[in-house]
Amino acid sequence: MDLLRSYWSPAELVTNGLILLHLLGALAVGLLLGYERSYHGRAAGMRTYGLVCLASAALTVVNAYPAMWYGGMGSEGAAGAGDPTRVIQGIVTGIGFLGAGVIMREGLSIRGLSTAASIWATSAIGIIIGLGFYAVAIAAALLTILVMSLLRPIERLLPHRSVVHLTLVFPRDKAPPPDELRAQVARHGFEVVDWAFHLANGSGQFECQLVLQGKGDLDPMILVAALASTDALVEFKLSPSRI
Repeated sequence: MDLLRSYWSPAELVTNGLILLHLLGALAVGLLLGYERSYHGRAAGMRTYGLVCLASAALTVVNAYPAMWYGGMGSEGAAGAGDPTRVIQGIVTGIGFLGAGVIMREGLSIRGLSTAASIWATSAIGIIIGLGFYAVAIAAALLTILVMSLLRPIERLLPHRSVVHLTLVFPRDKAPPPDELRAQVARHGFEVVDWAFHLANGSGQFECQLVLQGKGDLDPMILVAALASTDALVEFKLSPSRI
């Protein structure tokens, strides 16, 4: 009974209250960061970010009170705070698997890298909150939101290149020479930077996979309209290299 009462001692309740404040702060920051991703229609939203930040803070902050573990009886003689670095290493490993789960490959395009990076950042912010550095955590959360929300429009304003992947399927006897394909996409502002060719066995179809590059944000719909009006073309697919 003494052991059970020790879990509800005044000192234990005060410690639990302090830990709860850390968890509430971490949850609020995680929900805030997750809303930005949810607003943009990403797979990982408020619940994912809130849980990541909350769990990271919880696993970190308990290391600050080793003398109160197990009702204050399981760490007798412990001096100072516990070592949170081992817990942090475990958090970093676990977040790596979670981040990999939101990265998806669609053909030659890869999506979810920014979401995975922001989940990693949310975990780090949760660890900072768990250690008690609230000012730094708030600043890191604001900087993370700034990067995720405002940096992409700035990227579009800076000089850059657009990369798209184009797949063309022709009948075997009507496939145009590579120079003709290169000239056609060049008329729409694109340059062929890489290519692959595939002749389907038995189907009589010739497939061309082209990687196109252009300066700035070129309108691909003009190229799509030109491809759609090509009689010899059986099928085509145009997709961006990243989003």
